[in-house]
Amino acid sequence: MKRHELLIGFGLLMFLLGLFLYCPAVQAQEKVITMNYAHFMPIMTKQAQLGEQWCREVEKRTNNRVKITFYPGGTLATAPLVYDAVVKGIADVGWSFLSYTRGRFPLSEVIDLPLGYKSGYAATKMTNEYYKKYKPKELDDVKVMYLHAHGPGLLSTKKAVYKLSDLKGMKIRSTGLSAKIVQALGGATVGMSIAEAYDALRTGVVDGILIPVEALEQWKLGELTQFTTESYSSAYTTAGFCVMNKAKWNSLPADIQNIIEKINEEWIEKTGLLWDQMDKDGKAFALSKGIKFIPLSQEESALWAAKVKPIVDEYVQTMKSKNLPGEEVLKFCQDYLTKTQK
Repeated sequence: MKRHELLIGFGLLMFLLGLFLYCPAVQAQEKVITMNYAHFMPIMTKQAQLGEQWCREVEKRTNNRVKITFYPGGTLATAPLVYDAVVKGIADVGWSFLSYTRGRFPLSEVIDLPLGYKSGYAATKMTNEYYKKYKPKELDDVKVMYLHAHGPGLLSTKKAVYKLSDLKGMKIRSTGLSAKIVQALGGATVGMSIAEAYDALRTGVVDGILIPVEALEQWKLGELTQFTTESYSSAYTTAGFCVMNKAKWNSLPADIQNIIEKINEEWIEKTGLLWDQMDKDGKAFALSKGIKFIPLSQEESALWAAKVKPIVDEYVQTMKSKNLPGEEVLKFCQDYLTKTQK
């Protein structure tokens, strides 16, 4: 009898021991992975809304094994600080534009050149193909989720600009590379944030602005301009990013990494299409406000392209001085746009 009781007692002990060891393992397996996401644009913007949708999609497809808190409007990190916030782990994920820290991503500045962009979709797809092919070391301190680029930056003004001589001396809001474009075309640059542009146009501080058409609606600039010159031959874009802290990425289980990678591929498509839809909406808004869209003549178009070419040439020379393949990536981008843009 005692032997029987000992066996029962031993069996019970082993069961309790197994339960003790099993429960923490289950708890660890079911532990939710938390992240935060820094986005500098206000939540009412479509870009921020698409960013939040990315968060919810990750949560959904991981069966809520991942939970992401979304911080729009620069509440976790302002636009120029988003990238560093991700590198330092202040933000796990961040969305902004590379040009806010100009000079830090020299090779990738090829995207921002006035290459004659015609759509945000083409610009976004090209930017991601560039990254996949060249894997620039300047982005090695993060895990790139996906890159993006807005639609063609065009000239919107209070006075009609049919030709270069009409632009001479006009005060145009522009920053970074777009300021170089304005200078090359003969305008006078006035630097300020996009948030300041409305009052600058209203008070006459500037006569126009170099922006994608979507901003005419989203920032209400179409209320203060009367003309948009369709200067596609000298149109630029701005490369943007969605990146994750590298240590955070490396800590994720392989199956979750695979899920996120698939979502990222879909978001390249969604983001490119969104930029184009926003440009269409921006044009519709502008037309409703009576803005006239001015196409350049073939001769003028060639002249505008020629005027901004030195900016492209300067990029190549600068990359040579840094021992970076600027000429190669420029050709890649130009060839891509030739094949994909009609």
